[in-house]
Amino acid sequence: MRSATLCLVDGCLRMQGHAGEHDVRPSEAWRFFGEADTRKIAKAGYATPRGGAKGAYQNHVYRNNRVIVPFEHLNQVDLKQFTDGYVVRLFPDQYFESAGVASGRFAEPDAPVVGQDAFVLYRSHQSLEAFPPPADWEVRGLSKDGRLVNRRGTGAVDTGEYVVRLSKGGSAFPKRGEGPPQGIFAPEYATAQTNFECQAMLAWLIVHARSSPYTTSQAMHLRSILEYCDLIGDRLERAGVTRNGLSICPLCLRVIDYDELHKAVDFSQVDGLLNAALQVDGATRSTEANLFHLEPLVYERLNHKPTSVAWGHATCNTLLGQRRCFSLAELQEAGRKVGFLDENDELLTFGWMSNDFKMIRSPHGAVWVQLSDDMSQAEQDAAFDRGEDRPLAAPAEEEGDAS
Repeated sequence: MRSATLCLVDGCLRMQGHAGEHDVRPSEAWRFFGEADTRKIAKAGYATPRGGAKGAYQNHVYRNNRVIVPFEHLNQVDLKQFTDGYVVRLFPDQYFESAGVASGRFAEPDAPVVGQDAFVLYRSHQSLEAFPPPADWEVRGLSKDGRLVNRRGTGAVDTGEYVVRLSKGGSAFPKRGEGPPQGIFAPEYATAQTNFECQAMLAWLIVHARSSPYTTSQAMHLRSILEYCDLIGDRLERAGVTRNGLSICPLCLRVIDYDELHKAVDFSQVDGLLNAALQVDGATRSTEANLFHLEPLVYERLNHKPTSVAWGHATCNTLLGQRRCFSLAELQEAGRKVGFLDENDELLTFGWMSNDFKMIRSPHGAVWVQLSDDMSQAEQDAAFDRGEDRPLAAPAEEEGDAS
């Protein structure tokens, strides 16, 4: 549905009659936000994988950047979806079949070429010793107009073939870090426009958090953008992102309080997460409610999209893991009921289950998620042989109630 309040000249999403240039991604739509909320929306637009530097990843840059595609995932991805570019990451034992000798598969016509669309990442002293860089290789660098530069940006060109990220291993193995970051974590990628629409969606949900300091009348520009992109309305309630107009956590379905968006999370207070890392007051980077994806971020498809983002509890994010969060409406529509036989052999149903068997919801919002996949007998035997504490007769599936 097109809103009459937007400019729409050349796709401009500023308000009609605006001064200055057109803008297809106007962050001014949430200009009324306080500093903390502005920062939270900006952070949601960043690709920030944990421990990213070790993998030569860029941290705290927008998602519309070049991605790193690990060689082992190359057959899973459609490289055309990364419109801002990609580079393939190879480990030494993937590229070399012996010291100085490349594997024959890299002579094939469609294979990635080290120094062009691929680089080799040295992560251990052992790999550096076993497969040292050939004499004619150079550490990756960045060049612009024939001069070396320190930052990736417009006009910067990659040079060299390899990157070094070695941890310290005693006096004989010093820490080494050579070569600039090569790109972002591929599953976090989104085009600039998609990223903007996700930020707009999240801004709308901040406005509608319980006890939010903002009013809907302040967010009319934001609403016009979301209506134009067909992102609000009944969809939010059906997806389990809002209830009665208030933002909710998509997993536990509790209303999101505005303070939860900025208050540091304390995992020690949550049943089932008592061994989680302690949060240091004033130093933690996680809040009680943070960015939540209804569909997990994976290599196979781009799931950072406005129809899949919400604010959810950090503890619920932890429980959900890499699983899709089905709403109650979706499970009810699928019609797969679950229940048990009582003492009279009568079937008593208590909820609905997803077709992939990974989630169950009750009519009142209780939710069970599968914590582990079923293992075959061979996999169980192998785990037992490795000394893992898992009896062969133990059930392969556990359930956690996140209600």
